[in-house]
Amino acid sequence: MPKRLLRTKHITAHGTSGLKKCLTAFDLALLGIGCAIGTGIFVLTGLAAATQSGPAVVLSFIFAGIASAFAALSYAELAASVGGSGSAYGYSYVAFGEFIAWLMGWVLLLEYGVGAAAVANGWAGYFINTLANFNVHLPEALTKAPMMGGSINLPAFAIIWVLTILLAIGVKESARVNNIIVVIKLSTIAIFIALAIGHLNTANWHPFMPFGWFSTLDNGKNIGVLAGASLVFFAYFGFDAVSTAAEECKNPQRDLPIGLLASLTFCTVVYIIVSGLLTGIVPYTELNTASPVAYALTKLGYTWASTLVATGVLAGLITVLLVLLYGLTRILFAMSSDGLISPVFSKINPDRQSPTRIILMCGAVVSLVAGFIPLGELAETVNIGTLASFVMVCVGVMVLRIRHPNLPRPFKNPWNPLIPVLGILSCGALMTFLPAATWHRFLLWIAVGVIFYFMYSFKHSKLHR
Repeated sequence: MPKRLLRTKHITAHGTSGLKKCLTAFDLALLGIGCAIGTGIFVLTGLAAATQSGPAVVLSFIFAGIASAFAALSYAELAASVGGSGSAYGYSYVAFGEFIAWLMGWVLLLEYGVGAAAVANGWAGYFINTLANFNVHLPEALTKAPMMGGSINLPAFAIIWVLTILLAIGVKESARVNNIIVVIKLSTIAIFIALAIGHLNTANWHPFMPFGWFSTLDNGKNIGVLAGASLVFFAYFGFDAVSTAAEECKNPQRDLPIGLLASLTFCTVVYIIVSGLLTGIVPYTELNTASPVAYALTKLGYTWASTLVATGVLAGLITVLLVLLYGLTRILFAMSSDGLISPVFSKINPDRQSPTRIILMCGAVVSLVAGFIPLGELAETVNIGTLASFVMVCVGVMVLRIRHPNLPRPFKNPWNPLIPVLGILSCGALMTFLPAATWHRFLLWIAVGVIFYFMYSFKHSKLHR
């Protein structure tokens, strides 16, 4: 096996990194569910149905889920055979070398960092509305970023720090909190399903595909089932965070594939059921609201629905934030361990067996972005970053099968190379349906990453030295 593979932490899940090995397959599955079920199910279902897909939003979720499934199978193979805490960054390091790995890590920083800040802003909006339902009103200066006429989005800033402190305490404690909150938000979804199923009106499903498969309006907006798939793909963003936990798994070769595939399968089924019921109880044209699930239940006469759904959303977004921050810290930890960013951030707290410095640094940066910058459409960049990482993981499976056919693979993709090829084609196709402005921001981020690599990372990397 080449020296490049032996000199990186990512070649085996049995490697020692100083991180505490305490997570089970059950913890990993709930980690993926905790991150994936949030904004997508409570907000994007209505938005995609009303503006892009109509009742065929069910198909949009199915297509996005199929693309994610191909990527998940590729993730599972690499997670079991390569391991490491860097997710797609670590896999790219082994398959393609340091430069491509750096670019992949740089994309993941955008995906997780911007994603966490965007979700924190969304959580703050629901939190402020929930307080208002109880006649508690925060000063406007403390609920808006300076660009929006305020001083700081204090709830968004504060929730990042609460979860940062939780992560600093320890990963097992964080996993317990995540498991509890996942149960709460799944209970909320179960109540919605139970209430909605008795009011299903199939007439609301006609016309089923009012926007067709795909087209572009004069204003440049993409509509149709496939455009809706590229939007609701955000709902699947985060299940790959399971693979960032490789170095803290008790049995990564077995538990990582189970956690990845179980979380994705469960989330896909839930999305299909909820989106089908939502468009079946309310005409799709009415669902372009900030909280379509609450709106639908209110129309059915359940006036207490707003508080119920707000509770589910707040709980759901907290687990999304927790997993995003966790994934971000572990990716940076892996990059720091390889010398691509300052080695200060790969120091382990001996008492808690967690990278406390990098957790606090991530909390500081993400909280400032969430508190002082209104992200707006920048959050769309999360989707293109996720899809790009999925494509690279699928390519990585094929490359390693050719370059290192004897590498131990406790989990192997069936029908190789069909699965990774389908993953590349499906995720690549969804990328083409994203707006041009999203591509421009993504390419600019990549350009900045290339400059940083040659100015710092290349000179300081352990592989180069």
